[in-house]
Amino acid sequence: MARRIAAGAAYGGGSIGLLGAAGVGVLLAEVQLAKRSVGGGVAPVPPRGDGWYGLAFGHTEPLRMGMLGDSTAAGQGVRRAGQTPGALLASGLAAVAERPVDLRNVALPGARSDDLERQVTQLLSATSHPPDVCVIMIGANDVTHRMPATESVRCLAAAVRRLRTAGAEVVVGTCPDLGTIEPVYQPLRWVARRVSRQLAAAQTIVAVEQGGRTVSLGDLLGPEFAANPRELFGPDNYHPSAEGYATAAMALLPTLCAVLGLWPETDHLDASRDEDMLTVAKAASAAAAEAGTEVTGVRAPWALLKHRRRRHLLPTADTRAGAAGAADEPEGAAETLAEQALGKESRITRPPR
Repeated sequence: MARRIAAGAAYGGGSIGLLGAAGVGVLLAEVQLAKRSVGGGVAPVPPRGDGWYGLAFGHTEPLRMGMLGDSTAAGQGVRRAGQTPGALLASGLAAVAERPVDLRNVALPGARSDDLERQVTQLLSATSHPPDVCVIMIGANDVTHRMPATESVRCLAAAVRRLRTAGAEVVVGTCPDLGTIEPVYQPLRWVARRVSRQLAAAQTIVAVEQGGRTVSLGDLLGPEFAANPRELFGPDNYHPSAEGYATAAMALLPTLCAVLGLWPETDHLDASRDEDMLTVAKAASAAAAEAGTEVTGVRAPWALLKHRRRRHLLPTADTRAGAAGAADEPEGAAETLAEQALGKESRITRPPR
């Protein structure tokens, strides 16, 4: 199905139906029940995380990083800039590179993939220097608003192509698994999971074909979120909490650093971690089913399936306080991510709020 979606996008195909008509009535009823529960809390407006990170490493020659996508890329659901995924990734990148990072976040809550064209234009026109690396997190709203999958991945492919042409490396965090949202019940949960994973796999195919790398977020927001829904989901039961965003950022950081040649691991395969070289479509399918899996194109039609080493946040009081971003510790989440990812002290400077 992912191959069909990607092919439809490449050759101008229309919508590819994922469901028959038999269960439509049941599913519509389940959707209404889910809508009554999701969003019952209040998700605050995402804080602005734009600015320089890692000024302890100097004030010149920054790495330029762009963040694009929907509410998850913007960090909706948290109240402090340091808790957003963009800030966490910029802080971790600064610590690894030992250089300051200039972050520009143009993500928009509620955005679908057809908004990426506007976001890319905004990002590229904001400065005379193109970004060195961009992170895209998109897809959830495409599923919930029933955007045709072929159109969704066509828009993503165009965005990745424009950024790569401008000279930026691109890492795509693929569509999360919407079947993990707590108020969603069966059979809608099964449908949401299936459609989310099919879109994530198709996103991987088109992103890799355009020279980007992908990291699957779907299953990452599955077992861990299912085990700790109160900690990893925000007050609206839909967006991640500070700890949830930190978990996602921990999965993206190794690939973000690797694409810039900063991560100590190479692209050599490690069979002990089930790494392999597969066709792009098979690698995309495998990645959609396993948390934090990276897919990197090598030579058509082959791709590397990698599971880069990363450290989980330790369940200590200090970690929880840092991830939650207490009012008197605004730098906690950023420092926690960098320290846990690197296993060493990091000096992170937050931008002004």
